[in-house]
Amino acid sequence: MNIVVCMKQVPQVADIKFDHETKTIVREGVPLQMNSLDRRAITQAVKLKESHGGAITVITLGPPQAKSLLAEALATGADRAIHIVGRAFAGSDTLATSRALAAAIKKLDYDVVFCGRFSIDAETGQVGPEVAELLGIPQATNLRRLEASADGKTFTVLRETEEGAETLEIKGPALFTAGEFLVTPIRPTADQVKEAMERPMDQWTLADLGLSADQVGSAGSPTSVSEIREMIVPREQKTLTGDDPDALARQAVDFLLKRGMFTAWDRPGASVRVPDSRKSSRRDRTVWVVAEMAQGRVREVTLELLGRGLELATESDGELAAVLIGHNVTQHAATLAAHGADRVYVADHASLAEYDTAAYAQVLAQAIQAKQPYAVLMGATVNGRDLAPRVAARLGLGLTGDCIGIGINAFDELEQLKPAFGGNIVAPIITRTYPVMATVRPGILSKAAANPSRKAVVETLAVTPIANNPVRHLKSESIAGDEGVRLDTAEVVVGLGAGVGSVDNIGVVRQFAQILDAPVGTTLKSVNTSLMPSQLQIGITGRSVSPRFYFAVAISGQLNHLIGLRKAGTIVAINSDPEAPIFKNCDLGIVGDYAQVLPALGRALQEAKAKRD
Repeated sequence: MNIVVCMKQVPQVADIKFDHETKTIVREGVPLQMNSLDRRAITQAVKLKESHGGAITVITLGPPQAKSLLAEALATGADRAIHIVGRAFAGSDTLATSRALAAAIKKLDYDVVFCGRFSIDAETGQVGPEVAELLGIPQATNLRRLEASADGKTFTVLRETEEGAETLEIKGPALFTAGEFLVTPIRPTADQVKEAMERPMDQWTLADLGLSADQVGSAGSPTSVSEIREMIVPREQKTLTGDDPDALARQAVDFLLKRGMFTAWDRPGASVRVPDSRKSSRRDRTVWVVAEMAQGRVREVTLELLGRGLELATESDGELAAVLIGHNVTQHAATLAAHGADRVYVADHASLAEYDTAAYAQVLAQAIQAKQPYAVLMGATVNGRDLAPRVAARLGLGLTGDCIGIGINAFDELEQLKPAFGGNIVAPIITRTYPVMATVRPGILSKAAANPSRKAVVETLAVTPIANNPVRHLKSESIAGDEGVRLDTAEVVVGLGAGVGSVDNIGVVRQFAQILDAPVGTTLKSVNTSLMPSQLQIGITGRSVSPRFYFAVAISGQLNHLIGLRKAGTIVAINSDPEAPIFKNCDLGIVGDYAQVLPALGRALQEAKAKRD
């Protein structure tokens, strides 16, 4: 079995510094390392080689110092290393990078291609699907498990989603992206890496790839960064101590009430009013929102995007349209209309009953080509981040992933705000191709209040089932269920840390969460110790949340977890260790045993809510 692994060298996020005068990232002296999810990809490749034979080729695009990354990959078990290097590649965005990687892979004999789910510096998750599209092979992203048939031509994979997982059977060649829990990564010793530095490594330039200068680098990149801004999240860091849990709870409730607990809270876009009808004069400014379904209903992020899309369409005098793909979904057009859609394009067919990247990409790409919208917005969900880059690569479009804001700037351009380096910075992105494509993080915007009397024009999109589809959906299973979906948009989230000790102690946390009607999220360590399912993990390798209030229960406060909380409103930490890092990254810290503090805090919150009601 011939395996190709695409890899990236990234800076350590904790060491990133921002120069306030030049408004640039200070990279000098910042240690570089193998992207953690790429480490899982190369490890999975080694496991496949051990069981099926063959050879592993690793490829990276980067500056000369990326040689150390390739050496580590060789020490891990790779057989060949290819370094794509040259000034022509400087400034490449995800599509330009994917073109270079795909061109390199096409020169090789391969059965499977691996990438990490995303890189921890940019977190786009776009390169894998874009490479798959440019190679014309199927994909499966965010894998937790992979098994290959005896002949190495068919793969059975478990792909994680927000609420559970789905099992797929895929005929190779195929591309897979490694999730956090796919495999325990191999870490070679320093001596092994040093020895591998002396092994031969291929260097390929633009000419070797057969590409032109306008296909890569800044010239070949449809997106560009207009500036870089530091993203500072100030925290009050007030700490409560004492031996009386009830007294601590009363003080905490006073603090929370002043912060707006139990009062209305408006996210950006919450003031949007859905009119009974709209007229638009500019068809060249039509904004599309691609709807996503979850558990038989329209996902909340879709409604949030409609609220913001209505503002953008109104400002541009354009139409707001929704695209609805699935089976037996036409009935949901009314929900989309009530939340602002002037028009709903519906692709309703039995072949679309289960989400399938190839089938959904075909429908959406054909619709975009036929209708020519100005912008296409999708949720930055597992499926949204799987589908959007595939469509963008097919149409040669720029894509900005995981946005936290989108608006029209002074130059009448659609500006997309993209966080990077764990949210330490935010960069306004401008796209020079149309339609502008972006995925937007759930829970950042607010849906407009529904107008049930509103009607939309409904148009049917033609659906042609894919013949001989190499991907077969075997089953779906719900693990986190509704809780996994609610984490995206909940105004209150309770975080459960490894400090609770055992599964037997989780009940105290869940009882507290029920009082606040809050879903429960968790940390990487809690998942690794089997306390909670991975679908609920919050952090750089999990998911980001943006609740109004976040209660961190028995959570130490490691960087991985904190990065997923950067958009949270008020963070309340409860921990018995007064030196826990979480106390330096919260608004209110309560030093005490969670098992005693939580029940008291729950009672005090119930009493406060009853008085306000």
